[in-house]
Amino acid sequence: MSLIAARDIHVSYGGALVLDGVDVEVEPGEIVTLVGPNGSGKSTLVKVLLGVVRPDRGTVTRVPGLRLGYVPQKLHIDASLPMTVTRFLSLPTRHAPAEVAAVAARSGIEGLEQRQMTALSGGQFQRVLLARALLTDPQLLVLDEPTQGLDQPGEASFYELLEQVRRETGMGVFMVSHDLHVVMSASDRVVCLNHHVCCSGTPTVVQSAPEYRALFGHGTHGALALYQHDHDHEHDHDHSHGHGGDHAG
Repeated sequence: MSLIAARDIHVSYGGALVLDGVDVEVEPGEIVTLVGPNGSGKSTLVKVLLGVVRPDRGTVTRVPGLRLGYVPQKLHIDASLPMTVTRFLSLPTRHAPAEVAAVAARSGIEGLEQRQMTALSGGQFQRVLLARALLTDPQLLVLDEPTQGLDQPGEASFYELLEQVRRETGMGVFMVSHDLHVVMSASDRVVCLNHHVCCSGTPTVVQSAPEYRALFGHGTHGALALYQHDHDHEHDHDHSHGHGGDHAG
């Protein structure tokens, strides 16, 4: 049974149709990535899955008592606000020190517990957000462009961490991403959205779909090349990775 399944989702804002008959589901232990151009309805679909937006039409079914973890795209913390990592992880619910320590180890943030949130690097900050989401012991983790603003090595290590957490916990992952090249190596299934589902399937199937190529144009060649590189572990082509990343975004 799917952890979560959305069927025939329609959402309009001010008369404009944002989601038009969208179907999407996530199975236990599966990483599903949502891609699509800006303004294609990706964030709205996430809000529908989280229960924040009620669709005009369609249904969302969840396994009973589904535990959800959420990693937002960005979180602004006021620079004048003293907030250590430990304090942040205990909001809004305090957790036992052993639980926090276990999640810190799993998320790769050991040693940062007493650091101020505002003093963290982008990659460290995202790992702390992931750690906080993992404290709820989620069956389904939802991430909205979690690596925006990170450099290529930062993105790659975050996705490797995510893959490792998924292996250890067996949770399902639903992720919105603009990093086409990383998506292709980090996902079991890709859903391409442009108000409706243009195509979906394994990364290999999606990247050869004409609808996908029409949406992402020449960027898909960059994405494809990078996928190949990552796959073959040809890490000596850093300059071409950066170049491809520009096109793929």
